Amino acid sequence: MSHPLPPQLDLDPDLVLRAYAMGVFPMADHRLAASVYWVEPKLRGILPLDDFHLSRSLRKTILAGRFRVTVDAAFDAIIRLCAESAADRPDTWINGPIERVFVELHRRGFAHSIECWNGEQLVGGLYGLALGRAFFGESMVTRVRDASKVAFAHLVARLKAGGFTLLDCQFQTEHLATLGVVEVPRDDYVALLGAALGDSAAGLSLGAPSVDGDFFALDRSPEPPAVGAGTVSGPLSRKVIAQLLGHTS
Repeated sequence: MSHPLPPQLDLDPDLVLRAYAMGVFPMADHRLAASVYWVEPKLRGILPLDDFHLSRSLRKTILAGRFRVTVDAAFDAIIRLCAESAADRPDTWINGPIERVFVELHRRGFAHSIECWNGEQLVGGLYGLALGRAFFGESMVTRVRDASKVAFAHLVARLKAGGFTLLDCQFQTEHLATLGVVEVPRDDYVALLGAALGDSAAGLSLGAPSVDGDFFALDRSPEPPAVGAGTVSGPLSRKVIAQLLGHTS
């Protein structure tokens, strides 16, 4: 289900936050589109955080330290990379108004990115929006095999450590299904969303939106005692990812 808006140069950040709290999100027909439309899927893709599928091959990639992983180090670059056309994705739904509003939401502390680097080259990652104890994954991108999967694993660890309860992936794809993403009906999603937003929903109505989960809790977590956990560089060496590494599929 979609709801079109008239052509406009920019989206209002507060409007976008209220829209997400209602279960809808903006998309554009293509990168150069002047307008956006609001989408409310009948079936919503979500990842139950305890059901993340960490395959043995992905576990090996993570332990090998193939990528240098950063958080909020290159938000503008990640959203541009997500918006670029590629051989497997000739056009994208991220237009100028969406890009600009998310850059502003990042500046305000609501939008975050996870980046994967091969040396100094940005080769993949993701970005999304935090509100209450919900995280809305917007887009993920890879230019090198497994880069987006590694970023997604980092995201799950970060959300678990920070007390988030909902990871909204918008739509289930074949790729996301391999990571544990499932579809839920709209009414079930609204109930999950309401529980994840909690008091922040009231704050939105008063013009004071908040993030109740701690997106950076993982950075302050002590190293886990688990054998081998310290061999993982960056945030994945923390205690939550050690738990994830114990459950491979």
